[in-house]
Amino acid sequence: MISVVTGASAGIGAAAAEALARAGHDVVIVGRSRAKLDSVADRVAAVSGRRPDVAVADFTSFEDVTRLAADLLDRYERIDVLANNAGVMSAKRRTTRDGHEVMAQVNHLSPFLLTNLLLDRITASGGRVVTTSSAAARTGRLDPRDIDRAHRRWSAWLQYGDTKQANVLFTVELARRGVNATCFHPGVVKTGFAPDSLYMKAVLMVPGVARSPEQAASTLVHLATTPDGVEHSGRFFAKSALASASRSMTDPTLAAALWDTSRAATGLSTPDRT
Repeated sequence: MISVVTGASAGIGAAAAEALARAGHDVVIVGRSRAKLDSVADRVAAVSGRRPDVAVADFTSFEDVTRLAADLLDRYERIDVLANNAGVMSAKRRTTRDGHEVMAQVNHLSPFLLTNLLLDRITASGGRVVTTSSAAARTGRLDPRDIDRAHRRWSAWLQYGDTKQANVLFTVELARRGVNATCFHPGVVKTGFAPDSLYMKAVLMVPGVARSPEQAASTLVHLATTPDGVEHSGRFFAKSALASASRSMTDPTLAAALWDTSRAATGLSTPDRT
């Protein structure tokens, strides 16, 4: 089994890479920092006896994501799991070099692009796509015509909720197209996530609220290794069990509209899959 884990230089992704390697998967870890990835690779090798492959990519760049996909396709004849775990929360509005709001690109558009570029290899292997979403998806008010919130009131947490809603809608549409795809809420996690958010700093100080990266990664690993990742395609999970999703998180019309918008935004020119 070959499993690609994005956002694996720390936190949930690093913990998931360790657990998947222990389960016998050959793991490919993806992140922005080669030094951090090498450190994670050392940890994975120590617990599993196998050193994972490393791939460096910055999800604020579609060019980087496209290069990553080409590299993965060149190196691996099969991809059994793609774990779309890379994500960011920015308290301030920032724009990528591709012209998109940073959370919209890193949390949704770049994973959308990577998944589509690898999709034939994943489906040929009977593989699965697992995406790290959030319960914040329930707060999302996604407008596919304005995924960057350029024409609506800007709020960091509203935009974050929109991008997490996009993760679920992407999963729904993948499943409709015959792909084994699930997503999950990891919980509040003790990581370096949202370092510039005073709200997150306050939440993490409350005893018993935050989970460890290993606890948070357990649902990702569950969906990557058990029948739930195939038998419940299109569904939203939390703590390794099916979880409720709002109507806006599962609306097939909204999911299809987001798909079309995302294809245009990422510049995909390959024929669409139906």
